[in-house]
Amino acid sequence: MDLPATAPRRREPFARRFFSALGPGLITGAADDDPSGIATYSIAGAQLGTTLLWTAFFTWPLMASVQMMCARIGMVTGEGLAAGLRKKFPKPVLVVISVSLLIANTLNIGSDLAGMADAAAMLTGANSHIFVLVFGAAITVATIYVRYHRIASVLKWLALSLLAYVVVAFLVHPPLKMVLHDGFVPHLPKGKQAWGMLVAILGTTISPYLFFWQSSQEVEEEKAMGHRMLVARRGATKREIGDRKLDVGFGTFFSNLVMFFIILTTAVTLHAHGVTNIETSRQAAEALGPLGGRVAATIFTIGILGVGFLAIPTLSGSAAYAFAETFHWRQGLDMKLARARGFYSIVIASSLAGVVMDFAHINAMRALYWTAVVNGLLAPFLLVGILLVASDKKLMQGQPSSRLGRLSVAVTTVMMFGAAIGMFVFG
Repeated sequence: MDLPATAPRRREPFARRFFSALGPGLITGAADDDPSGIATYSIAGAQLGTTLLWTAFFTWPLMASVQMMCARIGMVTGEGLAAGLRKKFPKPVLVVISVSLLIANTLNIGSDLAGMADAAAMLTGANSHIFVLVFGAAITVATIYVRYHRIASVLKWLALSLLAYVVVAFLVHPPLKMVLHDGFVPHLPKGKQAWGMLVAILGTTISPYLFFWQSSQEVEEEKAMGHRMLVARRGATKREIGDRKLDVGFGTFFSNLVMFFIILTTAVTLHAHGVTNIETSRQAAEALGPLGGRVAATIFTIGILGVGFLAIPTLSGSAAYAFAETFHWRQGLDMKLARARGFYSIVIASSLAGVVMDFAHINAMRALYWTAVVNGLLAPFLLVGILLVASDKKLMQGQPSSRLGRLSVAVTTVMMFGAAIGMFVFG
């Protein structure tokens, strides 16, 4: 009697796997293009034209390798990045990192709120201070009282707001020959201003708060699946690692593609017409109006609102995760306020300080730019720590990052150190 043949396993369609895999990597990549990033890229395009356009695709594999390493740390250890660093460095070092992260993120939050408020004021004609209060309060309350899986779902949809900058770039009709040359032919910056801008671009693209957010999101994803105990979260299957590579790869590509179009748009409109001194998001959008058209300016403005709502929870949340893991506090966006007071106190404090910044009349665009520069100087030191954690077989549950991954992050670290040195030496 013949036995029935074993039915062949049906391979899951790639499209279904791809879209089901999108999550933490997409959110983190999109959050990278927050109003801080938009400001930095706009300044780069307005001041230097398309000379740094090539950095968009150049930084993609660097950003992807770093974010994947942070994701892997969260997936296989079951804890966030700060918890891993705590096992490799003395507590005072972690305190300095956490405080530095909080300061930089608070400046970012204040500047992001100001940029969002200016955008809303342009669209409605109302006083921007009102929007700072409304946006700050709404985002903070939502971060505290809405559970993680709902927040993650909303953040994924908000990532679509970044498509506004792709649309704007096509509306201004950039010259194709210039785009191909400056977009894909790398060349060293000339002068101290250009080197400073390169450091700022690296700092806002490969930014410390994204390191902490990526790894902590992996932990939140595990908790959302019912893995509340640390032992249940440790380790990751080959399929899980593969899915996250798809997620991070696409998220970082999307982020850098948007960066490319923002630099391109401001270069062929503002820089080409001698508008190089951009100080506020309102000024950038208003200058874009007569040069790129009212529709382009409006879409540019609406994009600022969308990415602001996406980025601010990641900024306040990443600092809260760093403090909670450093001081062994209860943590997580899935926890109620009464059970994680320390964690949420950082979220509230950073958001409140960001609101106060606006009423103190701190120049938002300059604060954003210099925050990016500071991040560019600090990030390589933090990358050294990430490399040490990701290479530790015991800490990584026998699943350390691959040699290629470690090599890629090592190259990124050296390049960020080199760019920082170049800013001070050249010119």
